[in-house]
Amino acid sequence: MELHHEFTVPVPVDEAWHTLLDIERVAPCMPGATVEAYDGKTVTGSVKVKVGPITMTYKGTAVFEEQDGAAHRMVLVATGRETRGQGTARATVTGALTGHDGGTTVSVRTELTVTGRPAQFGRGVIAEVGDRLVGQFAACLSQRLTAPAEPAEQETQEAPPGAVVAGGAAGVVGAAGAPPDEAGTEPLDLFRAAAVPVAKRAGVVLAAAAALAWVVIRLWRRGRP
Repeated sequence: MELHHEFTVPVPVDEAWHTLLDIERVAPCMPGATVEAYDGKTVTGSVKVKVGPITMTYKGTAVFEEQDGAAHRMVLVATGRETRGQGTARATVTGALTGHDGGTTVSVRTELTVTGRPAQFGRGVIAEVGDRLVGQFAACLSQRLTAPAEPAEQETQEAPPGAVVAGGAAGVVGAAGAPPDEAGTEPLDLFRAAAVPVAKRAGVVLAAAAALAWVVIRLWRRGRP
């Protein structure tokens, strides 16, 4: 499936470009993500996903196939596989940055293929969940871009749940300086993220059903002698 998202950050395009390429800096804004190593082109790590009572971990890599600093365009190909299952995920993400009025608009196109249990969500629900997650990521990124710089150690300790930041290719550092398994990365809860879209759709269905029932009752009453 193909997804499209767009968000704006309050910094000039060159600053936004360099920040988005700074994996260690943006990793805490990625729900469920653990970055284990990054060599400037390839990111190695994992993502925890929760579907109801089941928690799955996808391990894999993300490779920057294109980084055009002049055009502010990047292409990232990510692949992952469940550590305890047959599910797979593959995404080709194309991002383009456009500067305007001192800020930057980030346009993202994602070609996504998912197999296994997360695939039970329909395309519409996945798209709406993606909208919510991108919105959360954009808000977190904007906050980090405008916040005063802090020492790296303090920033790592204060990283919010849902991400574990690695100290580059040197090794893995958890939210409290521990390896990922010990740090207890909070998984991305798909049911929770999908709650609003599903409730919204359920509300539409219930409203339609109520309207239909009202019409049937009216017609029945009119047909009574």
